[in-house]
Amino acid sequence: MTLRHLLTLDLKDDPALIAEYRRHHQEVWPEVLASLRASGIVDAEIYLRGTRMVMVLEVEPGFSFDDKARADAESSVVQRWETLMWKFQQALPGTPPGEKWQRMERIFRFHADEDG
Repeated sequence: MTLRHLLTLDLKDDPALIAEYRRHHQEVWPEVLASLRASGIVDAEIYLRGTRMVMVLEVEPGFSFDDKARADAESSVVQRWETLMWKFQQALPGTPPGEKWQRMERIFRFHADEDG
């Protein structure tokens, strides 16, 4: 059974940068995809509305954001990707220094098979 996490982040309000960001995500570097897989992420999607992004992660039960961050810090390729992506991204107000994607809190759930 997988677990789901949602995270959010903004893009800079520049249509050319947003278009370039979209292009990069049509050809994500193989090493970055391998790092996702190795960390226990089994499915990842990013949705965009204007400049606001939401990332949906489906992860294995043993997944750890801390372990993923440590592995990313040790990978020069992932660090190059993250540096490139930061050209397009901007942190949400109130985000601690050095952080980007922020986890979202689920406040409502409806599931037809479970909720009356």
